[in-house]
Amino acid sequence: MTHLLLLGSTGSIGTQTLDLVRSSGGALTVAGLAAGRSWEALRDQAREFRPRFVALADEAAAVRLAPELPRGTELLAGPDAAARLAREASYDTCVHGMVGAAGLLPSVAVLERGKTLALANKESLVAAGELLMRLAAEHGATLVPVDSEHSAVFQCLRGEDLGRVRKVWLTASGGPFRTLPAAALEAVTPAMALAHPNWEMGPRITVGSATLMNKALEVIEVHHIFGLERERIDVVIHPQSIVHSMVEFVDGSVIAQLGPPDMRGPIWYALNHPDRAPANLVGFDLARFSTLTFEAPDLERFPALALGFRCVEEGADAGCVLNAADEVAVAAFLAGELDFRDIQRVNARVLDQRPGRAGSLAELLAADARARELARAEVSAAAAS
Repeated sequence: MTHLLLLGSTGSIGTQTLDLVRSSGGALTVAGLAAGRSWEALRDQAREFRPRFVALADEAAAVRLAPELPRGTELLAGPDAAARLAREASYDTCVHGMVGAAGLLPSVAVLERGKTLALANKESLVAAGELLMRLAAEHGATLVPVDSEHSAVFQCLRGEDLGRVRKVWLTASGGPFRTLPAAALEAVTPAMALAHPNWEMGPRITVGSATLMNKALEVIEVHHIFGLERERIDVVIHPQSIVHSMVEFVDGSVIAQLGPPDMRGPIWYALNHPDRAPANLVGFDLARFSTLTFEAPDLERFPALALGFRCVEEGADAGCVLNAADEVAVAAFLAGELDFRDIQRVNARVLDQRPGRAGSLAELLAADARARELARAEVSAAAAS
């Protein structure tokens, strides 16, 4: 039996993980659940799974949740509740599906305890990848990526020597605007950007798929998880989202991991790693797999992608700053305060102003805060122009 801690339990990764818990026949149990502000959904989850702890970041929502919890479930509340939960609960594996840089401190807490971190919170690795990988090594923790692309690379590299890798190919769907005339991108609305053709994801990630910033961040993640330099990382557009990523070896062989666009597969793999457990998940599907196409990304249409490679080359706090700026810019876009094309412009301008320091957690948190200030100023300037 594996005891799970689930961060971001009411989001897409969280609800799909709980579907897998339900189908596990008791092999998976829930030790703790954490959410941001969705107290009613968290209440229903707590009543079903009876965890020892639940955590809610929004303190006002926590006041409403407290009297609704089942007997024996303890509530942690406040912005640091998820990190406290990661430090205090008794669990084997943490599935981390929170969105945003707020997920960094919980990631640190899990790794410092030497637990298995099934990580879907890409912002942790983007902002502090070198730190997290060092913590995992120091504390004997295991980091298993849950993002479909990184899970694919992780599986393709199983048992392989990284020295034999010629290149990792990250696949990208191209999002909803892959064929939209470039001139029309100026008129893109939030509703248009949130209409992803293949995946159901949270708003920040969905907008990132539309700009290709999500893939830029994944380039940084690959660099940190697998220790690969920029020259051995590339991106290819694959509209069907069936090939989740590929690894090309020095002898020209290419190994790919395929599956339907369904996050339950990567989650299930992470929950059972290093084993593979039977699951009632779709494998080869002739109707879906019959046509697979690939094309080069259009960097003029999607200039955000280049920022990810820039961060790999520059290192230090570059990824941290880029992620913080993008969180602010995407929030402004979704609120109608920023044009779609201005998201990338804000990100590039903030990245140009980064302090260039990193190493300690304190330095990274300071860089994150400063980048957000700069991004808000850039958003205001764009709105006034």
